[in-house]
Amino acid sequence: MHLPDYKNGSIVNLVSSIQVALGGGQPSYGTLSQLTLSKPNTAGSVVLIVIDGLGHAYLRQRGRGILHGYLVDRITSVFPSTTASAITSFFTGTAPQQHALTGWFTYFKELGAVAAPLPFRRRSSKISLTDAGVDARKLFDQPSMFERIDTPSHIVLPADIVESEYTTAHSGSAERWAYTSLEWCFRVIEKIIRCGSSRQYIYAYWPEFDTLAHKYGTQSKEVTEHFDQLDTAFACFLDRIEGSGTTVVVTADHGFIDTGPDRLVELESHPELASTLALPLCGEPRVAFCYVHPERHQRFKEYVEDRLGYCAEIYRSEQLVEQGFFGLGKPNPRLLDRIGHYALVMKDRYVIKDWIVGERRYEHIGVHGGVSEEEMYVPLIVVQT
Repeated sequence: MHLPDYKNGSIVNLVSSIQVALGGGQPSYGTLSQLTLSKPNTAGSVVLIVIDGLGHAYLRQRGRGILHGYLVDRITSVFPSTTASAITSFFTGTAPQQHALTGWFTYFKELGAVAAPLPFRRRSSKISLTDAGVDARKLFDQPSMFERIDTPSHIVLPADIVESEYTTAHSGSAERWAYTSLEWCFRVIEKIIRCGSSRQYIYAYWPEFDTLAHKYGTQSKEVTEHFDQLDTAFACFLDRIEGSGTTVVVTADHGFIDTGPDRLVELESHPELASTLALPLCGEPRVAFCYVHPERHQRFKEYVEDRLGYCAEIYRSEQLVEQGFFGLGKPNPRLLDRIGHYALVMKDRYVIKDWIVGERRYEHIGVHGGVSEEEMYVPLIVVQT
């Protein structure tokens, strides 16, 4: 089992290092020991590029290319090692312990519903929560890290999410920029660097590696070809900004493992277990948060231990908080509401999945969210131009 290193070796600590370097004062978490950034009020912009799903293990396996050539070390993601939790840490500079976004599907007690925070909709619904009168800034209660730094800031995102409720709630005073292709993503970053008259912070996010890894698996030709394109585009970008004094940091929100039908546990095949649950499964297929009927706790635990012990480790959700899975320090008052009574942390390459009425079924070959080395460790790539 590989857990986040929130003391000085995680993506949260990476954000703390950037915050301190850009005049953001004392962060909530310690800085990253593997990264040295120049002091505040000095020249040279800082660019953080997050490549969704690019795990350290995958990059080391490739063993070549410009991204691999500038690899400094590996750092950990957060728990769960998934986009909703990790990207929120990049935006807030805090761990899930504080921001309390604990997976793609999260139970929001204040809504009385299970919802997907990134697309900002209820589970299985295509209708935005905004249309139901929900204010995203009240649902996401952690301040943006962009509000804490004394530096002009920019966020570079795909056009289809740059003005989303989740993005606008977390972007603070940062200027948002949209792109529609890999080349244009890097061109936008270059433009911001060239046009700035002072030091700037640029956060950029690229999602396509994650999309392809989910659909085809990390060992597929589709992912291999895309990585080569990404590596080439990054090399061209570095050539164009050479001599600008920019510090470019590249990392990811999580890594991946590949799974298959023989490692899928579907809740509908375990009706007795399903009958103990008061809500659909929350969190991720690799870490499922379970809300159990008051009178069925004993049966739930017995069933998991007897029938699913080969593929899942059962924890009291409070135990995960006590052991520091989600972060350090005082937890968000909403955290316990969002992690259920128990957590099923899946072993090896197993996943657990349920389906609700109206939900489109899908299969993922590449998965993440768990505590394997491949999922938890992401690269720390640093380039001084």
